Amino acid sequence: MKKRNFLKMFLLAAFVMPAFFANAQSKLDKQVLMTIGDQDVTVKEFCDVYYKNNLKSDVIEKKSVDEYLDLFTTFRMKVMEAERLQLDTSAKFQKELAGYRKQLAKPFMSSDDITEELLEEAYQRKLKDIRASHILVRCDKNALPSDTLKAYNKAMEIRKKAMVKGADFGALADQYSDDPSAKGMQASENNPARPGNHGDLGYFSVFDMVYPFETGAYNTKEGEVSMPVRSDFGYHIIKVNSITDALGAVQAAHIFLQLPSDANAEDEAAMKLKADNIYKELTDKDGKNWGELVRKYSDDKGTVQRDGTLSTFTVSRIVPEFIEACKSLEKGQIAKPVRTMYGYHIIKLIDYSGVGTFEKEKKALTERIEKDMRSKKSEELVIKQVKNEYKFKQNDKNLETFMASVDSSLIRGMYKPAEKLDMNATLFSIGDKQAKVSDFVDYIKAHMGPQRYVSPATYAYQLYENFINETVMEYGDAHLEDKYPEFKALVQEYRDGILLFDLMDREVWNKAVKDTTGLQEFHERNASKYMWDDRVYATVITVTRAEALPKVKALLDSGIELDSLRGAILRDSINYAFVRKGFYQRGDNQYVDQTEWKVGVRNEIPSTVDQSTTIVCIRELRGPEEKTLKEARGLVTSDYQVELEQKWVKSLKERYPVKINEKVLDKVRKLYQ
Repeated sequence: MKKRNFLKMFLLAAFVMPAFFANAQSKLDKQVLMTIGDQDVTVKEFCDVYYKNNLKSDVIEKKSVDEYLDLFTTFRMKVMEAERLQLDTSAKFQKELAGYRKQLAKPFMSSDDITEELLEEAYQRKLKDIRASHILVRCDKNALPSDTLKAYNKAMEIRKKAMVKGADFGALADQYSDDPSAKGMQASENNPARPGNHGDLGYFSVFDMVYPFETGAYNTKEGEVSMPVRSDFGYHIIKVNSITDALGAVQAAHIFLQLPSDANAEDEAAMKLKADNIYKELTDKDGKNWGELVRKYSDDKGTVQRDGTLSTFTVSRIVPEFIEACKSLEKGQIAKPVRTMYGYHIIKLIDYSGVGTFEKEKKALTERIEKDMRSKKSEELVIKQVKNEYKFKQNDKNLETFMASVDSSLIRGMYKPAEKLDMNATLFSIGDKQAKVSDFVDYIKAHMGPQRYVSPATYAYQLYENFINETVMEYGDAHLEDKYPEFKALVQEYRDGILLFDLMDREVWNKAVKDTTGLQEFHERNASKYMWDDRVYATVITVTRAEALPKVKALLDSGIELDSLRGAILRDSINYAFVRKGFYQRGDNQYVDQTEWKVGVRNEIPSTVDQSTTIVCIRELRGPEEKTLKEARGLVTSDYQVELEQKWVKSLKERYPVKINEKVLDKVRKLYQ
């Protein structure tokens, strides 16, 4: 009997104690932690932000309660100052906040069931890269049934030709495809000629193509031709050329040799030989001279200073020949020269991400689905849920009366409502909102356009369905803050962040840029912080053809003033010689680094893979010295902004005095020990 009573008491305690502590926590949440100016801050307000930024997030260095309290207090003072200055009433602020709110609302206006289904589908597709070709038979999305059938039959006839053993799909694309990229583009005044792709779309993955096309491609086996796939563009016959494991995000570098658009066979052969020579020099040194050769030879000037490293890309962003090379490499390997429509590339694969686990990819996939046309599946279910939740009701009689009044002016894009139409009649209601005929008429005028393939009644019902859907979604969206406290807090967080940015721009960042007198004075006080290292003033002459080198050397041997060298080269019509001059620190220029830093030294550095030679002339040596304001403006401005902010925050603390309830703060500290 005693054991039974003990067990009963134990079980009762198990339920009562959590409730007791929850109640105690709730009481603490409501207590005032501090007062800033005339505003009270509760424990919950502070703890919610502290938890999110220090415990829930992956911050590099987590702050203690006291450290974060100081940051939080400064943040709140700045927001209060922005409100005092009425920055939250500007049209710019309202527009920006509305844009962010629209993005934040998307997860709350989607169906979890449909989203999970789409997520799984997208993840499975993300695991593979597809290279495919297509033939397009154009057909308007609103085409008449007879025209749609005609386009479908044409697509089927082309597919039959493609299914013949040995059929050349590229040749069929050239002949039949309505996609202009298949046939290429002739040269025009503003654009060079562009060869056709013969229907080859290169590599792609999930989200790279419109959803119906993507589905058709991923449902077709490698080497096979799909049935006609309908999209808004028409019918596609898809041939899947290859299916490979996904590279994901790729990081690669290249040495790029650009072929002129008017290159002839001789130019092509010379460029290929140069590419092969560079590749040989790389392999001779196991690629250890990669950066050096990039700086010497690559025509991609945007990547030269990064050792040829391209911005991270996915397979759909680069020509397929480049992707084929990347797929053939292990990390760190260098491929033989690859010819693309742009020239020759020597490619080094640095890294690729592949595809992470479902959980790792889930967030990014969700964001993409929200922006993709497949999200309409989720939207349709949300509309149904909002209708049920807020008791959508349609007035069929008023709707029939309106539809009976529609005439052919609607499909001409010139709609005018009938004279006797009751504009105040209700078409439907949702929650406390009534949609009247006048609302729908305004919607029609804003969205109508000439229609060739539908009747006035059909088009009117299409517009009406869109009107209902948009109204229902807007109503659900407008009530998100009431329904989801976490959404309300998120919007508030973005609101305060935008205000803080605008205020900082006004009081610190922009002020530092415009305050030229203050900036100059700050630089003078702190000039010793901004120093040049040892430098040399040098003239660097690049001669790209062997026949020009003797002429340039003759000019230098003649004792010509180096400042006059560029003019003398132009005067003597010496082609393929380029002159630069300026101050250089170590690491600024590889040729200057290879030259002895001594006044009067002239160093001649021939290329090992082409005809170019670089000549460096050392003219002046400079030891460490202070940078002028112009030379150090970026760093000086940044440091001046720090000083301005420190002074400004000090004044805010005087305007908004802070009073902290130490007893309550001690309880908060114990929560996070």
